[in-house]
Amino acid sequence: MAGDTSAETPRERYRAQVRAEVKERAREQIATAGASALSLNAIAKRMGMSGPALYRYFGSRDELITELIRDAYRSLADAVGAADGDVASLAYALRAWALADPHRYFLIYGTPVPGYQAPDDTTAIASEIMARLLDAFTHQAEGHARTPFDAHLDEHREWTDGHPAPAPAPRRALAFWTRLHGALSLELAGHFTGMGFDPALLFAAELESLGE
Repeated sequence: MAGDTSAETPRERYRAQVRAEVKERAREQIATAGASALSLNAIAKRMGMSGPALYRYFGSRDELITELIRDAYRSLADAVGAADGDVASLAYALRAWALADPHRYFLIYGTPVPGYQAPDDTTAIASEIMARLLDAFTHQAEGHARTPFDAHLDEHREWTDGHPAPAPAPRRALAFWTRLHGALSLELAGHFTGMGFDPALLFAAELESLGE
């Protein structure tokens, strides 16, 4: 049964609890100083542990960052997967997820952490999200004129992970991803503060224009 921990030993349960607390402390630290400032020694001090003791649970800073990134992508993939399959539902699921925890959003869509390279399995989770977009735009593909970029994408489809979406669905999915992430990133970073308009209405306007 999923989530059943009855077969775990007390040692395994304790290890899982400590790892969960480490990740929670790491998220707090990222919210305060950013992912590039993440320090296992600082987390160990907050938890009343020695640095070497903490390294028994996460072997390095990069291992901890990888776990946080996996968790973030998995959470977003689940949010998008739970939404209705139309483009608007996916867009608003993305926005709600981002607004609920901006630091989690920036962990995967913000400035890359210097010296850190995400493993391939995080890309696989991200592909689940893009597949949902490609599905949605496949159902809206008819009646849209083909562009030179569509022809370019015919030869550069690695990012679709084998999805069979016909043109112009890949181009429109990319437009969705780049424009809505642009609006979200600016909003969450506070760049609209003081400009006097409602970012939610900007997001809605961008989404509407993508449907034209």
